[in-house]
Formats: sequence, structure tokens, C-alpha cells
Amino acid sequence: MALSVLTAFWAVSMLFVITPGADWAYAISAGMRGRWVMPAVAGMLSGHFLATLVVAAGVGSLLAGHPLALTLLTLAGCSYLLWLGGNLLLSPALPAAGQDGAGESGSRWALKGFCVSGLNPKVFLLFLALLPQFTDPQSSWPVPLQILLLGLVHLCSSLVIYSLVGYGAKAVLSTRPGAAKLVGRVSGVAMITVALGLIAGQMG
Repeated sequence: MALSVLTAFWAVSMLFVITPGADWAYAISAGMRGRWVMPAVAGMLSGHFLATLVVAAGVGSLLAGHPLALTLLTLAGCSYLLWLGGNLLLSPALPAAGQDGAGESGSRWALKGFCVSGLNPKVFLLFLALLPQFTDPQSSWPVPLQILLLGLVHLCSSLVIYSLVGYGAKAVLSTRPGAAKLVGRVSGVAMITVALGLIAGQMG
């Protein structure tokens, strides 16, 4: 696979990763809780990796041809985002209150992160539309293997950006409870907006 193709895909991938959305909101929420940034990011990346595997296996095209399946996936993902966003909006994370980690665990944050990205049909549809465009059927590499490689490039970009967002939120907001509360509520609104936008797209 040509290095120029990988570079071109990386540039496009970065444009999507640096655009704030539900993933950013979740990374910020984890950062304000203190020590859950990496479990949260790992969970989100596992959801992205699942989407990559689905597209590489050819299941993506099959699901895309069944509107009911996509609608159910969208509703499931939107319901979860609305629930997370509502919790953040009504009870925004406060750094001081979350440092003890009572009732929390890395696995729980990872699972929620997986649901944030794995149940987000926007991620799935993006990969379905984007990844195949950067493959070369004439290459000696099988197309599914090319898609997996492209997916790994995207995961590396996401790992760097989401980690910076999470740890940046921790560093900047750890001593500013008022600002942390505001950012938490904004993150909740962002999740709710993403969910409503996806529902509106289905209804349209």
C-alpha cells in the first residue's frame, strides 16, 4: 500500500478526529473525573476498531442496504447518548468530587466509551463511506487488509487527540470547579445535540 495513500487518509482522518463531538465530550468528562482518561479512550477506540472490522468483513455494505437495521442502530446509539448527555447536563462532573473514584472503575469507563463510539451510527457510516475510497483493488494487499491498516491509522490519530483532550481537561479544570461544571454541562449538550441530529437525519 502506497505511503502517499496512507498520508492522504491520515490527513482526512485527522479532520474528523479534531472535530468536537460525542467522543470529545466523553474524553472531557473522563478527564474531569481524574484518572479515567485512558480507560475511556481505550473504550472509544475499541468501538472504532469494531466499526473497522465490520467494514473490512463486508458486513457494512450488507447493513447499509437494510434501512431498518440502520434505524435500530441509530435509535440505540441515540438513546445512549441522550442518557449520557442528560446525566452530564443535570449532574456535571466536578474534579474534587470525582477524585476518590467511588463507585467507578476503569472497566466501567471503558465500556461506556465503547458504547459512545460503538453505538454511534455516524462512526459506522463514516468508515463505510471513507475507508473503501482509499483502497486499491490492484494492490498485492487484499482489500480487507488495506481497510484494517487504514483503520489502525485512524485509531492512532484518535488515541493522540482524545488523550490530549482528556488530560488537557484534567489539567485545566482540576482547580476550577466552576469552569469544570460549565464544561461538563456543555459536554452534555454536545452529546444531546449529536443524538438529536442523528434522529433528525433518520426522520428526514
